[in-house]
Amino acid sequence: MRLLRLSYGQSLFLLATLPLILAISGIAVLIAVQSERTAAREIASLEQTMIDAKRRELRNYVQLARTAFITIYGNAPPDDEVAKLRVTQILSAMVYGTDGFFFVYDYEGQNLVAPRQTWLIGRDWSGLQDDRGVPVTDTLIELARAGSGYHTYEWPKPSTGQNATILTYVIGLQDWQWAIGTGVFLDDVLAQGAAARAEVRTNVAQQFRWIGAIALAALLLVFASGLMITVRERRLADAKLKQLTQRILDTQEEERGRVARELHDSISQLLVGIRYKLELARRLTARGDASAEAAVDGAITGLQGALTEVRRISHDLRPGVLDDLGLGPALKSLCETFEARTGLQVEFHTAVFRNRLDIEAKTALYRIAQEALTNVERHAGATRVRVSLLGHRRGATMRIEDDGCGLPRRDNATGSGMGLRNMAERIEQLHGSLTLTSGPGGHGMVVEATVPLTHLLKPDTRNEGEAPSAQAAE
Repeated sequence: MRLLRLSYGQSLFLLATLPLILAISGIAVLIAVQSERTAAREIASLEQTMIDAKRRELRNYVQLARTAFITIYGNAPPDDEVAKLRVTQILSAMVYGTDGFFFVYDYEGQNLVAPRQTWLIGRDWSGLQDDRGVPVTDTLIELARAGSGYHTYEWPKPSTGQNATILTYVIGLQDWQWAIGTGVFLDDVLAQGAAARAEVRTNVAQQFRWIGAIALAALLLVFASGLMITVRERRLADAKLKQLTQRILDTQEEERGRVARELHDSISQLLVGIRYKLELARRLTARGDASAEAAVDGAITGLQGALTEVRRISHDLRPGVLDDLGLGPALKSLCETFEARTGLQVEFHTAVFRNRLDIEAKTALYRIAQEALTNVERHAGATRVRVSLLGHRRGATMRIEDDGCGLPRRDNATGSGMGLRNMAERIEQLHGSLTLTSGPGGHGMVVEATVPLTHLLKPDTRNEGEAPSAQAAE
């Protein structure tokens, strides 16, 4: 199984967009839930208000009907069939609207009045239930026996013949053992509630679309910004790479020119002198002149000088003491050579490291010291230099101080700009730090290079080609 490895740009884009997506998703879910809850409460309140209005309406209808027959009922004895017939006729004639009517059941469950559904009249409907199993007749009779009450159930709608939810209000005529009531279908209430819920869902869907559009626009903006930043950074990186490549080429050419001048000005002159002395010795020997031996001695002396020059050039290119004895002795040798060449007073101080520097760190610090001392010689105008190398818990630090003119100004620092950039680039490769500050009182300059602890090796670790004595020198 191969793991998907993301590039730096992809990781940055994912890091920028993932929290945005999560935040927008959370906001969208929260808005949807809150909208649903708020709408549900409002719709439930609206339905309850409408149902309360329906209840008041039913009570008014029943009160009107009671007013129409109360005189007959009040003056008739319980067994007056004529009075009962007149009341049933009055109630049968009291229809209203499309589906409104009054119904009458006796307490035994027999239907007496059902003007819009005459097939109910004269039959015993005790134990009747609707399609949902809700008792109808028995509950109406119980409410009538208790005086009055409301009941909701499914009932065939006269105008359509389809079952619908009906809200009924019933009162009891206790002397005649009758349950009289009327009902109103709740289609309009339920339709308004369903329409309100559909509207809420539409609004929530619209909000989701707006949030999605905003999220998409934000993602496109992040992507475009990231693309612009990536292109810009790539251009800057390409420009810096070109500058670095050019500086490397310039440095190589400068180093080659320096080596060529060294070979031409010193080694070539010495070898030419040796050649002349050897030719002179050959001619003197051919004549049997005793001074031929002196000419050979002069050639040997010149050859020794040439060897010394070769060692010096080799030391400048790559000091052998750095590989053989370590950074401390190499810096000490560099300071002594610098002091002998320039006449400046150089103070060197180091401490024994508990851990040793790896070869990359040693080389970088040595080259930084070379660059710093070269800058001191060319630009500082100093009389004294102090070089220190110390190890600590965070790694190792090299500090170079002088009492010269201080930090170079931007308008006259062109001569040392290349050296400072080289020092900074060397320490950046080691993930270390390089600081340039003014000395005490604003006089002189302090160069401090620190390499992290990751470039310190354990005491028993040896770099290839190093002598065991490098342990103490580091």
